[in-house]
Amino acid sequence: MKILRASYRIPPMPGGLERHVGCLTTAQLRHGHTVDLAFRHGTDVPAGAGVLTPRPTTRSRLLGVRSDVAAFGAEVASALRRGGPYDLVHLHGDHLTAALIGPACASLGIPLVLTVHGALSQRYQWLARRAFGTVTACIALGNRPTRDLIRAGVPAARIRTMSSGLDLVDLAATRASVTTEPGLVVSVGSLDPVKDHALTIEAVRRLRADRPAVRLMIIGDGPERDRLDRLTGGDAGIELVGHLPTTEVWRAVASAEVFVLASRLLASKGEGVPTAALEALGLGTPAVLSTAASLDPVVADDGTYQTFRAESVDDLTRVLGGVLDDPVRRRLMVDQGLRAVAALDWSEQASTVEQWYHTALDTAPRHRRAVTGAEPARL
Repeated sequence: MKILRASYRIPPMPGGLERHVGCLTTAQLRHGHTVDLAFRHGTDVPAGAGVLTPRPTTRSRLLGVRSDVAAFGAEVASALRRGGPYDLVHLHGDHLTAALIGPACASLGIPLVLTVHGALSQRYQWLARRAFGTVTACIALGNRPTRDLIRAGVPAARIRTMSSGLDLVDLAATRASVTTEPGLVVSVGSLDPVKDHALTIEAVRRLRADRPAVRLMIIGDGPERDRLDRLTGGDAGIELVGHLPTTEVWRAVASAEVFVLASRLLASKGEGVPTAALEALGLGTPAVLSTAASLDPVVADDGTYQTFRAESVDDLTRVLGGVLDDPVRRRLMVDQGLRAVAALDWSEQASTVEQWYHTALDTAPRHRRAVTGAEPARL
């Protein structure tokens, strides 16, 4: 199958979406597919993948005055006419890019699969309904994006809810190469309001009042860096280390006694199934997650990880302190976490995606023939 994968950002740009795009592309190349990438930011194109370079158009220049993401969508829509022919376009984005790429796919008779990585903005619902009407099938990473898609008018039968994959072999090797540092708490995520790192900082500051061995490392960068730095109050036990390469992130998380993700739901965005939290489980690190960073339905909230009420510093302080103070509970969480992610290897997740492609192709056989003169491809 020849696939065009469109994503505004790819690695080494940081983030779970970017990692997902790179890893899924690599896995599909290994499965024998041909994959081209269309992107705006990033440079790490997997070996064997092609590149479809979006070029500015009159429409994209006009859209770019307000949104470069929209401009990117318009450029990909235009590029489709000179690339390919493609059996399928796989877009990683939301209604903004789908509204531009979807009609181009429809006019060319190419099925469009959309992966939504997090909660959708609740603004411009009219645009979402129109945009998703041009999408053949959707992949939602978690229950929240599934609910948002249904709210926007996408039939449940056109949505596959699943998870990102994990590099389980590499995670296991990292886990075996480091030792746990008592009292170390690690959080990973962009320094963005949705991650609510300020809540984690305040909770750790409270814990350090009577547990001076507890210290916090926040890995990531972003617009809130200066504000968060001020919130640390110069406390040497709270460190903002910035962006790190993936292997160094894994080593830091594997050495932590607890991983924390305090994400909250905003009107414009929210978490899907956070990759950083899944990786923490795969690294054998107990995870404490806000109720807005749930791993449901990929990993059940059954004690495998501990949850606290999003935006409640009192609840985070209580839950985090309880996990830090209870080595027996931590050992149980490690064992349960490793079992919970044991089936999430990227090869298996890529196969799930490819099986879902069947739905996209089988629901548009006439369009598929119009592009290649053949029946729908069988993987």
